[in-house]
Amino acid sequence: MRPVWKAALLALILAGLSTKFPVRAETLFVDPASTTHEAARRLEGAARRDALLLAQYPSASWFAHGTPDFVEARARDLLDRAEARGELAVLALYNIPYRDCALYSAGGAADSDAYLDWVRGVARGIGERPAIILLEPDGLGVIPWHRTLDGAAESCRPDGQDESAAARRYAELRGAVAILSALPKARIYLDGTGSSWLAPGEIASRLIRADVARIAGFFLNVSNYESDARVASYARFVSDCIALVTEAGLDPRQCPSQYSPATFGDHATWTLTDAAYDRLFARAGLARDPARQKRAVIDSSRNGQGSWTPPQGKYRDAEVWCNPPGRGLGRRPTLTSDHPYVDAFLWIKVPGESDGECWRGTAGPGDPERGVKAPPAGQWFAAQARELIELANPPLPAEDGEPD
Repeated sequence: MRPVWKAALLALILAGLSTKFPVRAETLFVDPASTTHEAARRLEGAARRDALLLAQYPSASWFAHGTPDFVEARARDLLDRAEARGELAVLALYNIPYRDCALYSAGGAADSDAYLDWVRGVARGIGERPAIILLEPDGLGVIPWHRTLDGAAESCRPDGQDESAAARRYAELRGAVAILSALPKARIYLDGTGSSWLAPGEIASRLIRADVARIAGFFLNVSNYESDARVASYARFVSDCIALVTEAGLDPRQCPSQYSPATFGDHATWTLTDAAYDRLFARAGLARDPARQKRAVIDSSRNGQGSWTPPQGKYRDAEVWCNPPGRGLGRRPTLTSDHPYVDAFLWIKVPGESDGECWRGTAGPGDPERGVKAPPAGQWFAAQARELIELANPPLPAEDGEPD
């Protein structure tokens, strides 16, 4: 049976969404034309049953290519169908120039003008309907020719570009934010990376530069595997850092992090970072206000078992984010949150779709950890889908069973 997604919004979330979403949009849209359903039509036997089971759950619809007219028509169709069922569509926009720095998910619009025309097409398709929009996964984590707050050159340095590429990335995101924030019922989030990646000050400075002030907040853990506990703590750190930087003039490099005073590998020590934020708020004469601060959406599609620890010293680059073994589905998609800094837990990365071929620093062509050649990014990976189902945490409800 298809699961029922009628969990009421928490009062805090409903208050935050009341000017954006009608009350009827409490249900996340389960798209019968999703890429998971498409995969199921090409599969047989147990792999097909797994895909049909996963297709019962709402996941984001990814917009990653096409002309402005194409994405306008596709967004309009998606929103029409969601609206007809009184459900809320989630769109992941993934077409910024030099996305993924020409790695497993390379692609994107040809240039800034083409990109913003493309975003306008999506916006026209959405119109005045409610939607959650996740703007450019990795868009602020992987920036071409970027330098950190301390001036260190980051590794994404594509040929044919120079350091002006970083400024263009910010201008593209600000332009997209301006277009999408004009939609009356859309709730928009920018890339906030994840708890095992950038320090809060680093990502807060990027979010501020990309105009996070104009939108709801940021999304975390997309296509990654960090546990809810770590990511929810990180959401709090990032939101608090943004508030202190924008309201108290704090240098973002002074924002406490998951690395200091906490010890990253020991989550129990992350309370030290919370205490450090307490002191900074007190020193600034400010009080935390999660309802007013920037809030997070967390990708819980594959984080039920937390992140993978690779065999020590086995790989030159273990690519812990790339189809790691032994992972499971995480919290089911929901707009109900028990964390004051978190608006929703969503399946943003579509579970069952590959992260890439995952060479882990070798010459390939196979994934040396799994002993197979994994499918290219975005294609169905039946073995991984089976793992995610078997190791789901929380387990899949027994009544879900095999779909009709």
